[in-house]
Amino acid sequence: MPDNPMSATGRTAVVIPAAGRGVRLGHGAPKALRLLGGTPMLVHAVRAVARARTVSQVVVVAPSDAAAAVRTLLDEHPLPGSAGSTDVTVVPGGATRQESVALGLAALTGDIDVVLVHDAARPLVPVETVEAVAAAVRAGAPAVVPALPVADTVKRIAPGVPPGEPEPVTDTPERALLRAVQTPQGFDRAVLLKAHERAAGAPGEGEGATDDAGLVERLGVPVVLVPGHEEAFKVTRPLDLVLAEAVLARRRATDGY
Repeated sequence: MPDNPMSATGRTAVVIPAAGRGVRLGHGAPKALRLLGGTPMLVHAVRAVARARTVSQVVVVAPSDAAAAVRTLLDEHPLPGSAGSTDVTVVPGGATRQESVALGLAALTGDIDVVLVHDAARPLVPVETVEAVAAAVRAGAPAVVPALPVADTVKRIAPGVPPGEPEPVTDTPERALLRAVQTPQGFDRAVLLKAHERAAGAPGEGEGATDDAGLVERLGVPVVLVPGHEEAFKVTRPLDLVLAEAVLARRRATDGY
């Protein structure tokens, strides 16, 4: 990491893009608004990051036609305890994930110097993971991603194969060198803004971006990994929701969550 760590007096914000529809969970409400333990996943995600003492602002990027409804939803589920002092802002999102994150960045207050970007579909991320990512950025890393070793062998396939057809394997990457990335991903604010400005200025640059670290990598800026957590998994399919319900039930039984 660089020898010039960021100021310990700066403020940290979290941007939560929640404008997607989540078709893999089936029809109905947007994925972020699906219930988990009787509470929308988005509420769980906001509470999870707001528990981190370092986080002072949370910006939720809502579906463009539902920003007012999301604001009402969050007002109906206020942050508990000391997290209640965290400022929560809601803004309408864009047509792509990159556009939505950029709109969230535009809503940050001027004194924010560390920005975390967190998936609304990772509602159970432990506070320790949030704190670790923020601390690594503040210690000098321009971009930090939590990640886990890959458990399965991964195959690379040839492009352009029609869906449902047999897929030719081109090679097998060495599993020990692969990591499955999670969120929140943390960034120096200026670096992340530059990455999004570049993506917005190049047609198609941001359309295929699945995470913000990928945009930063295109700048040639180093990205480092810190240990992720098994409970920071992404709720994408119905089976993930079943697992999330089980984790939440265990937390409530053992930790009073």
